Amino acid sequence: MSKQTYKVCFCFRRRFRLAATEAPAPIKSLFDQYSDNGIMTADHLQRFLVQVQKQEKATLENAQAIMHSTAHIFHRKGFNLETFFKYLFGDSNPALDPDRSVHHDMTAPLSHYFIFTGHNSYLTGNQLSSDCSDTPIIQALERGVRVIELDIWPNPTKDDVHVLHGRTLTTPVDLIKCLKSIKNHAFSASDYPVVITLEDHLTTDLQAKVAKMVTETFGEMLFAPDAESLGEFPSPESLKRRIIISTKPPKEYLKSKEANPKGNASQRENDSSAEAWGGEIPSFKSRSVAESKDDLDDLEEEEEDLQDDTVAPEYRSLIAIQAGKGKGGLDDWLKVDPDKVRRLSLSEQELEKAVKTHGPQIVRFTQKNILRVYPKGIRFDSSNYNPLIGWMHGAQMVAFNMQGYGRSLWVMQGMFRANGGCGYVKKPDILMRNGPDDIVFDPRVTLPVKVTLKVTVYMGEGWYYDFSHTHFDAYSPPDFYTRVGIAGVPADSIMKRTKAIEDNWIPSWNEEFEFPLTVPELAVLRIEVHEYDMSEKDDFGGQTCLPITELRKGIRAVPLYSQKGDKYKSVKLLMHFDMV
Repeated sequence: MSKQTYKVCFCFRRRFRLAATEAPAPIKSLFDQYSDNGIMTADHLQRFLVQVQKQEKATLENAQAIMHSTAHIFHRKGFNLETFFKYLFGDSNPALDPDRSVHHDMTAPLSHYFIFTGHNSYLTGNQLSSDCSDTPIIQALERGVRVIELDIWPNPTKDDVHVLHGRTLTTPVDLIKCLKSIKNHAFSASDYPVVITLEDHLTTDLQAKVAKMVTETFGEMLFAPDAESLGEFPSPESLKRRIIISTKPPKEYLKSKEANPKGNASQRENDSSAEAWGGEIPSFKSRSVAESKDDLDDLEEEEEDLQDDTVAPEYRSLIAIQAGKGKGGLDDWLKVDPDKVRRLSLSEQELEKAVKTHGPQIVRFTQKNILRVYPKGIRFDSSNYNPLIGWMHGAQMVAFNMQGYGRSLWVMQGMFRANGGCGYVKKPDILMRNGPDDIVFDPRVTLPVKVTLKVTVYMGEGWYYDFSHTHFDAYSPPDFYTRVGIAGVPADSIMKRTKAIEDNWIPSWNEEFEFPLTVPELAVLRIEVHEYDMSEKDDFGGQTCLPITELRKGIRAVPLYSQKGDKYKSVKLLMHFDMV
């Protein structure tokens, strides 16, 4: 790996020196401070863990355990510079504590948690013509998703139930196949409950058939409430390894009929992401009148009153989380019933419009009830929206197209790396204040800075091993730069970037950034690496998002992920985090 040759033309080749990975200057300086005669002993390492890594409880035994666990790379008397650097940049020094499992209080009602939620979970691709399958459902559950959405329709002979996106060209999958896959994979990533939200377009006799399918498939795993409606939602802890059904009984059976999907090809093309890895996360600016009109074109459900005498009783008895908007407008939708809890669904446009006039009311509603937000119907390409619009108003179920790779989904994945990746994240206290003297949180009001996050990007490595040598540039090594920023409330959201390091597979930036945070509890750190291209669009080099509340201070190795959220084998950054 000392030299690399790039063929420019038939008779000319360019040669570049390939440097080995070595510790950047700030790491060398730290090693000098915490070592004697080129050796860092366990005593030195323990002091380093406490003073630099801010692991105040680190003991000499902890330091010795680290050295023993890396025995294959360290000098018998301790770490030298090379082995100390390898430890810092190794898998045993991540930005999130690998030993920290579920640690939030899981005994509060479900409405007190953000829940990892999928939208049209059965689709393999776009919303108009892709296949329906149980495969994306399995993949979502294995990634920790806790809410699976199924649209259920009669089959062509009207004697069985299919799952498909109605009034589109999507090919169906049998409901029973989806239910069996959910049963087999529901708790592969987390023991906490899985909610199945049903968008129901069935006749009464088929509802009865679904009730039998659900009951026979899940058996004792199924949570069925004793009363027809709940006065308070149960806790995730009390519902471990249980399946919960959430839907609204339909007002009437809507016959499946062929209809041309709304929108045309040019609209679909314009709506798709401008960049291969997804357009930038939308800001919180108000939308245009033309965009607001898209509300009328939504292909999603419009929820009606919960009461319906034609619903099969055995079907109704399965519904643990009842959904519905009821009559009237926003004021009626957001009324809090002291004796009954429910789920309200709003499209992303409806929520964007509602928060302009009813922000605090939405926050108060979500303290007891569940709010589900779903993508607008013209997102034919299965793209997503800014999840913070839901989270900062207390919405528990921010429903995402899990196959819609891009920056919004990366932020979603980052949020749910918290709390051991169990799919439930306790909402911060700022969203739950409801005492007589409390002021309900209003995201439109800019609060004082609570903490400042300091991030240093030292260097990166691994692209040489995980990508072909001409992947980024056919004629020279890549020119990498890193983007670092915050997804959070409007006052905290920002992106910054390093300079580009030319012709280097192992870039060293050594740049520091500061991010003042007013609501750190809702902030997610965004990290992306790109390769600068003067003539074309910059290439993607990796990404990750990390919940600010769980970042470990100090110098940490940060592995990067692909656009689809798969972890690269070798690509990672060396970074430093601090909170002041």
